[in-house]
Amino acid sequence: MVTLEKNIKAVKDILTSEDILVFEFSAQSGKKFAVIYADGVADKPLIGELVIKPLKYAQENSDLSAVKQLLASPEVKDGKKIQDAVKEVSDGNAVLFVDGEKDFVIIGLKKPPGRSVAEPPTQVAVHGPREGFTEDIKVNLGLVRKRLKTEKLQVKTIKTGKRSETSVSIVYIEGLCDKDLPKKIEREIMQNKIDIIPDSSYVGQFLAKRPRSLFKQCGTSEKPDVFCAKLCEGRVGVIVDGSPIALTAPYMLVEDFQSVEDYYITSYRATTLRLLRIFSIIIGLMLPALYISAQLFKIQIIPFQLLLKISSSVAGLALSPSTEMFLTLFVLEVLNEASIRMPKYVGLALSVVGALVLGDTAVKAGIISTPAIIIIAFSAICLYTVPNAVEMTTTLRWIYLLVAGSIGPFGIVLLTAYLICYIVSEQSYGVPLAAPFAPLVKSDMYDSFIKANMYTLNKRPKVLKVKEKVRLERNED
Repeated sequence: MVTLEKNIKAVKDILTSEDILVFEFSAQSGKKFAVIYADGVADKPLIGELVIKPLKYAQENSDLSAVKQLLASPEVKDGKKIQDAVKEVSDGNAVLFVDGEKDFVIIGLKKPPGRSVAEPPTQVAVHGPREGFTEDIKVNLGLVRKRLKTEKLQVKTIKTGKRSETSVSIVYIEGLCDKDLPKKIEREIMQNKIDIIPDSSYVGQFLAKRPRSLFKQCGTSEKPDVFCAKLCEGRVGVIVDGSPIALTAPYMLVEDFQSVEDYYITSYRATTLRLLRIFSIIIGLMLPALYISAQLFKIQIIPFQLLLKISSSVAGLALSPSTEMFLTLFVLEVLNEASIRMPKYVGLALSVVGALVLGDTAVKAGIISTPAIIIIAFSAICLYTVPNAVEMTTTLRWIYLLVAGSIGPFGIVLLTAYLICYIVSEQSYGVPLAAPFAPLVKSDMYDSFIKANMYTLNKRPKVLKVKEKVRLERNED
């Protein structure tokens, strides 16, 4: 006969940590029970209310099936192996052992610490919902269910990470996305054996066909409304426990230029803002490189009056144009990194005072010219008009500077041509990264760098190859 003490010892021999608690109690009938749970992760008040209280006042000796009927928790399942009990306790659930019973009961009462639903800091919207994903996967799935009340919404949760056992939910709408795509994504995640998955960015790297590519191959979003809209277009979503950033696939590069509130404002305003972002990215990447190449190789392309101003500013500088620009950009990156890593209010003061003091002092000392500071500062501002692409564009800006300083305008043209060819050849789960421009899909271009009205966008993106093509039907009564 299996005793209660033997089961407790079997669990505690594996889970030796002091925060794994055991609560033993007896019912009025004399039957002995033990609840094992992880302190700080399991909901102790609910354990007392839904488990201990009903069993403590039981009048009759009951077997395991009768005990399950007495429990007031809606999430109850059987367990047979001690390893299953260890895994569930580590996950935050409670395990109930009954004296004389080999099997046990798993009770879903985990309540990990987390923050409440709030507006995401990286995707602030003037118009539209303010809710954002949190680090709790159940809360995030609830936010999705709140918006998609269809029976076709499918959620498959898997565990990954050898030591973390992180929950990863693959979310899609049955009948809209490619039926093989969820299985492909699950396979890509599960074939990578890693100790811990602390954030969805790890999963994003697993899903990338070219892990070393400069361009990402999964869409990201912190807002459930955007995430649900992408699911309705035929994409598959991935939500990782512990991360407020959800992933979507397939991904197209044009998605980064679509803001959160583009679909909540007029199409004219949305189109204007998208074109503004395009020109801003081009200016942010090209302006420093063009300035260097013009000074070193093609000074005649600078207008004469502007050339006179630049000449007076750079007269007497000890550094070459390339070195000056690299030094200015290096100082900007240092200030940016320091302002992010330091405490909030100290970082704000550091970035403002540091930029003013260092910039003014460097100009007066004749180390850096005024045009270089203006160009680098304006370039940085332009890149942040598309925050989702900052990592990629910041790296590309360094490459453009290096090529412009060594080869000149010809190098800028070659690098741009190479990037275009590279982007055109990239794919994300069968969808070209450069779609709908390469290949050219005219119907999808109405929601690319321009934004048409809702009635024009009555069909889902053709490039995603969705069977149910119509998403808006209008009854003319």
